[in-house]
Amino acid sequence: MDKPVPAAASSTQASEPSARTVVLAGATGLVGRAILQGLLADASVAAVHALGRRPLTLQHLKLISHVVDFAALPPLPPVDEVYLALGTTIKIAGSQAAFRAVDFDASLAVARAAQAAGATRLGVVSAMGANARSSIFYNRVKGEMEDALSAMGFDALVIARPSLLTGDREALGQPMRSGEKFMMRAGAWLRPFIPANFKPIAADDVAAALLTRVPLAQGREVLLSGAMQSSA
Repeated sequence: MDKPVPAAASSTQASEPSARTVVLAGATGLVGRAILQGLLADASVAAVHALGRRPLTLQHLKLISHVVDFAALPPLPPVDEVYLALGTTIKIAGSQAAFRAVDFDASLAVARAAQAAGATRLGVVSAMGANARSSIFYNRVKGEMEDALSAMGFDALVIARPSLLTGDREALGQPMRSGEKFMMRAGAWLRPFIPANFKPIAADDVAAALLTRVPLAQGREVLLSGAMQSSA
């Protein structure tokens, strides 16, 4: 698949009927934050409904922050697109069941609610190695999530499968995940020898790829790290 390129800024005014209304879940994470920034800067986006367990501190004319219980979502306003950037780790969640509640149950709940509200396009942050038949619990849950979303019949489903994500976790109040420090140090030396799909990738690059492809895609697309890496 060709490497996504940033979409040109649209001349469509937010007040015109063609302006897009978007739902975003996971705006406080590395990729979710970058997706939110891109949506707010996009002239073709009229409104962004951000769903989270806590209100966002960011304020913007286009941004509507909703504090929700993902296990009991209320009906959503009419929307065109949905972006899912929810994710945790078993260590942070505390158990496999708690991990699944976020990465599978909450993601599917938002997708269903958005589809009921009119969304026909969906972009989701999954993971390298996602496979519903994997013996690795993390990869299996990600794969099951992908399969469940694929069965929902969205006109466009864009799945990003990044390798190790890089970005400023400290700015988000998040600890660097296990192994990340080692991989970042080793990556600087080993990068020329690492296959493109396995190289660490900036969260901003993953967000840019989703923001480019979701409005344009037809059917199901899977974006691997090699296709999402920035040339910068």
